Amino acid sequence: MSQLDYIKDIAKYGLENDQEKLLYVLNELIEHSKNTKKLNFAIQLQSILKDSQKQQKSNALTKVGSESYFNRIEDKEVGELILEKLTSNYRLNNIVADNSVKHSLEYFIEEHQKAELLRKFDLPIANKLLLHGPSGCGKTLASYVVAGELEKMMVVVNLGAIVSSKLGETSKNLSKIFRKASSEDCIIFIDEFDSLGKVRDYSQDHGEMKRVVNTILQLFDYLPQNSIIIAAKNQKEMLDEALLRRFDFSIGFNLPTESEIKELVTLTLKNGNFSFDSKIKANRVIKNSLGLSYYSIQKTLVTAIKRSLFALDNPENIISAKIDTLIWQKLIDIEKDSIGV
Repeated sequence: MSQLDYIKDIAKYGLENDQEKLLYVLNELIEHSKNTKKLNFAIQLQSILKDSQKQQKSNALTKVGSESYFNRIEDKEVGELILEKLTSNYRLNNIVADNSVKHSLEYFIEEHQKAELLRKFDLPIANKLLLHGPSGCGKTLASYVVAGELEKMMVVVNLGAIVSSKLGETSKNLSKIFRKASSEDCIIFIDEFDSLGKVRDYSQDHGEMKRVVNTILQLFDYLPQNSIIIAAKNQKEMLDEALLRRFDFSIGFNLPTESEIKELVTLTLKNGNFSFDSKIKANRVIKNSLGLSYYSIQKTLVTAIKRSLFALDNPENIISAKIDTLIWQKLIDIEKDSIGV
């Protein structure tokens, strides 16, 4: 059967409200997607199916005070702590960074790809990854690369919902998220991990911060090795030293060098539809981009491409176009002025 045939059957059994046949076809489609290398689609279907089955159970009559009653409450609470669930098509060749960053990511990914070999010799599997460095330098993209290479669902945590001014509430919320990671084969991604430092602002300042750090230390120590925690932050120095030591890998990201900017430009223009009106002028803009993040440089380049395209007569009829380097230069200057570079 083709994917289209499965979709037709899903529509048919869904409209007929035939749950048994619908579930059978959905599971068949998941296996078909895996066999045809549509792994992200398969992962998304599995997640939808699992969430739907949980929802059906929660909709049933539940006895107050029973185990299922409390599980239902916790599922709802955990849902409020999650920003989104996603899968990724990104691979290692999609990230531009210095070689030390790429090699560290490769080693971390390899440990999970060869987990059975490590278990055979009773060797631990690295599953706690800290990404640190300036904004826009690839930390979030690196997390997508890990999710894509390992073909795992990634759960993005809503840190704003986790951190609470109520005494002890932040620690409870963290525990719920880690239980989620332990029960599912997924990656938990916590961006702006240094935001946990906001706990210092509360009236219970020192005691609450100590409680949160101790909670994270305990959760890290008992995290199953098939679960992965990725934390991203701007300032590595703000982390408690004991907490910093718990991370298996700590990868630092820096602003791009001239050669890395050129690599980023090549990657952005890889489809061949656009090229610069002058390579000499483009190289000058690249040199002038030093001090900006990968994100800022790529953003200005994409904007320059769009504005160059809009300036053409009948752009709908063209196959390729030249990028006006003067437009890109102006955008770079504006970006540098806005952040004081």
